[in-house]
Amino acid sequence: MIEAAPTPRPPLEILLCAPRGFCAGVDRAIQIVELALERYGPPVYVRHEIVHNRYVVDSLKAKGAVFVEELDEIPDTDQPVIFSAHGVAKAVPEAARARNLFQLDATCPLVTKVHREAEVLHRKKNREIVLIGHAGHPEVIGTMGQLPAGAVHLIETEADARAFTPGDPDKLAWITQTTLSVDDTAAIVRILTERFPNILAPHKDDICYATTNRQEAVKRVGAEVDAMIVVGAPNSSNSQRLREVAERVGCPLSVLVQRAADIDWQRFEGTRRLGITAGASAPEVLVEEVIDGFAERFDVTVRLVTTAAEDMTFALPRQLRDAAE
Repeated sequence: MIEAAPTPRPPLEILLCAPRGFCAGVDRAIQIVELALERYGPPVYVRHEIVHNRYVVDSLKAKGAVFVEELDEIPDTDQPVIFSAHGVAKAVPEAARARNLFQLDATCPLVTKVHREAEVLHRKKNREIVLIGHAGHPEVIGTMGQLPAGAVHLIETEADARAFTPGDPDKLAWITQTTLSVDDTAAIVRILTERFPNILAPHKDDICYATTNRQEAVKRVGAEVDAMIVVGAPNSSNSQRLREVAERVGCPLSVLVQRAADIDWQRFEGTRRLGITAGASAPEVLVEEVIDGFAERFDVTVRLVTTAAEDMTFALPRQLRDAAE
């Protein structure tokens, strides 16, 4: 009996966005946890997810990291307590000092920059502060928590910007969450600037280089493909923004997945050109996993689309620098 020839797999060109995946702040935060485990041994306590990625968190748990939401979940200990890359309100390190906990701060330096802007450049000069961001996001909670309650006004939408009424429009400044949509933020800033011409902008854009670069790559690729996959977590702000950016440039299907097992393969039947990117907290191994999943179902070719080069690095806390060396 002659066996039927296998059905040929349909061709698929994958346009792989670059830059994608880990940024310098995420890389630094993960390294802080790993070096702390190496130097001090487990357990190492981490307040909140160190970065918004389940694969990363589970990998660090397997090495001895213990993740908690609040400090009162941590027993009295001499072991390190690490604050996540998103930053924390001032009350958190104050509470840790009151308990004599050994703190290591993994806050992204670009988030710390926004904290310092709010506190030093604006609050000390009695300026009213507008924070453009998403309510409930850990970074927003941490930034608003740098100042007394009511000192920072959160604006999420263009409608919020139109409705906002400051105490003194001539003593006003705006700052932003670092992981926002560049285009959405620009639209909100235009409204604020039109309404309050004397409002002060940051000396340097608060939206971080990695967020901007990843969105620019998706704009380039999203306009050329039948579908876009963003590898990232649903609670990752920068990953959600990448999915939205692809939709806005006309990509017919834009999907956020945590890993290959989450893909609804039927939705990609008939796809001939696919874009793939990854949020700033997603490791490259998950991108490779997604590509391998498509390679099992399609005759895949991969083309790298590079829109920027990144070489940013951030210094580690002094307690861990010799361990890194």
